[in-house]
Amino acid sequence: MNAMANKYPTEPLKLWGKAKQLREQYYQNYARAKEKGGIRWSGSAWALDAIPAGLGEDVYSLTGEPYAAAVAHDRKFAKECMDAAEAYGFARDLCSYMRIYWGGMHLNKYAFGGEFPKPDFVFQTQICCSHSKWYQHVAKEEKVPEFYLDVGVGPYRDMTDARLDYVANQLHDGIEFVEKASGRKFDDELFIKAVKNEMRSTSRWADICALNKVKPAPLDEKTMYSLYVLCTLQKSSQWCADFMDELYEEVKDRVARGIAAVPNESVRLMTDTQPPWSFLKIFRYLETYGAVSIGSLYTFALEGIWEDKPDGSWGGRTLPWEKGIEINDRATAVRLYADWNLSKPQWQHFYDPRIKSEMMLRIIREWQVDGVMLHLNRGCEGLSIGIMENRLAIAKAGIPVMTFEGNMGDEREFDEVRTQARVDAFMEQLGMRRQAA
Repeated sequence: MNAMANKYPTEPLKLWGKAKQLREQYYQNYARAKEKGGIRWSGSAWALDAIPAGLGEDVYSLTGEPYAAAVAHDRKFAKECMDAAEAYGFARDLCSYMRIYWGGMHLNKYAFGGEFPKPDFVFQTQICCSHSKWYQHVAKEEKVPEFYLDVGVGPYRDMTDARLDYVANQLHDGIEFVEKASGRKFDDELFIKAVKNEMRSTSRWADICALNKVKPAPLDEKTMYSLYVLCTLQKSSQWCADFMDELYEEVKDRVARGIAAVPNESVRLMTDTQPPWSFLKIFRYLETYGAVSIGSLYTFALEGIWEDKPDGSWGGRTLPWEKGIEINDRATAVRLYADWNLSKPQWQHFYDPRIKSEMMLRIIREWQVDGVMLHLNRGCEGLSIGIMENRLAIAKAGIPVMTFEGNMGDEREFDEVRTQARVDAFMEQLGMRRQAA
């Protein structure tokens, strides 16, 4: 297959500017929350943020991973932050997001200008080995109260009432914690609204990713990174849920009109885990071969919530109220909310790499993938766990697969020239040639 001249129409995403604006607004709101008498909390992109949302409409969060990924784009500031964390005594092989966040906190510098904003409390989930230690250090340094929710109850396919109760009971404890930490009364109506918004956001993101099954793909992964990120910021917010609905309509329209993300699409790839954020141009390099990355389990399911559809395909999980289940009280909301999050595909492979291999092979089949690029990401132990077992499973299924070493947040671990050479060799294996500019 030789990469051909443009064979599909393309056009920029109309909602691109709005996505950028919403992201910028989120970080500014966090920085300025105190001027308006609001509340600030810090935790992970996987924190169940509908709980703090029950404290009021002036509650703002700083989710650590997307913040650190944003810093990683600024190679100079990222290195400054990691140097500060290492000077404090933290090892270089720890999560690079965690080191970037810690370094900025110790330097008292915020990526979006001014001093590093101090949270009023920490509210955090625990599934990855770094998560609780990350915010334990934050709480100790900033001298703020902290709460940790253990969601490590095993794969969703083995779910029992006892396991679900274990997480739901902790969420009830979390409600007590946020009331005490903020001095505010918890509002069940606001909480239920936030739970519904989160379900809308995460199901809809999965629906959007499912639209990429068609040829040509309406979205490419580099673009998708700037879109799914809104769910990692505040998935329980009205603005996020509404944006995802709007985006779904636009991408559906692109599919109907045959609008391609990569006009010369000739080969479809899939990646895995976070990319090296300071070298996203690698995706544009792929396009010179007519290659489009249709996404990855990471992009689809870090925040997307999925289910098996009646026709056997993978799509966005059906919303409870569409199945006649009403959410009118705190206990129902808490239990459904716990169940919703525990079904998250990206949590499943923490227990067994075979679960991840099955999901990756499913994406390869349903999204018509020709080859797989695995990032051996030293910056994230959680999402890289079992990756070589995944590689073996993909190769065994007869799918061409390449690996490259790197780090999502620490550019010192990434060799651009070597990676480009590996991509060239892989493209040759797929029978692709670079297109003349």
